[in-house]
Amino acid sequence: MENIKKPVFGIVVFPGTNCEFDCCHALQDILGAECKFIWHNDKSAGGIDAIVLPGGFSYGDYLRSGAVAKFSPIMEYVRKFAEKGKLIIGICNGFQILLEQGMLPGAMLRNNTLKFICKFIHTRVENSGTSFTCNLEKGRIIKIPIRHNEGNYYINEKGLAELEKNNQIILRYCSNDGVVSDEHNPNGAIGNIAGICNKEMNVFGLMPHPEACCENILGSNDGIGIFSSMIRSIIHF
Repeated sequence: MENIKKPVFGIVVFPGTNCEFDCCHALQDILGAECKFIWHNDKSAGGIDAIVLPGGFSYGDYLRSGAVAKFSPIMEYVRKFAEKGKLIIGICNGFQILLEQGMLPGAMLRNNTLKFICKFIHTRVENSGTSFTCNLEKGRIIKIPIRHNEGNYYINEKGLAELEKNNQIILRYCSNDGVVSDEHNPNGAIGNIAGICNKEMNVFGLMPHPEACCENILGSNDGIGIFSSMIRSIIHF
């Protein structure tokens, strides 16, 4: 990124967050962006272009995933940041927090197996016209890991129809050749939904972990496309 101002990502850290350094490694060491860690008790963060709510078990997942984190002082700043049209990505627990905060529609239930799942799966890109997928073509299959106990996304029929109508469904669980079916739905999520955006398309939540598949040595580097899309959008748009 010579002669181009490096995008700055603010990574919010709650008690129990455990993926902040993986996100920083992907963004900073691999892609050349800059990262700043933001503590949950902070009320603001200056000089950042995008916010990352990383995975983990904020506040030990007490009550339910993300239910306590939404009351952290930093979350009011996160909400106002989104209202300005800035980019926010919530990964796994970060997605759960965005749902609890009401910044994304729907809710997260326990996996239909009632077991914690940790494995590589495949997702299909449903919308490539967002700031999070502009470097990925529609229909692209992404090999990416999931690590969660509550990843069973739910929304009522009216809400699901709204998501479909507005192209807010960004990723769906699928087979390695792109077939979307119950067989390839790891957690029971309605519509095989793995990731969604808000109507304004600047807040993205997903259960899979792109930061955990940005280098081939990890088993896949497909996650890099999501972060590089964000960087491209910040620089050029």
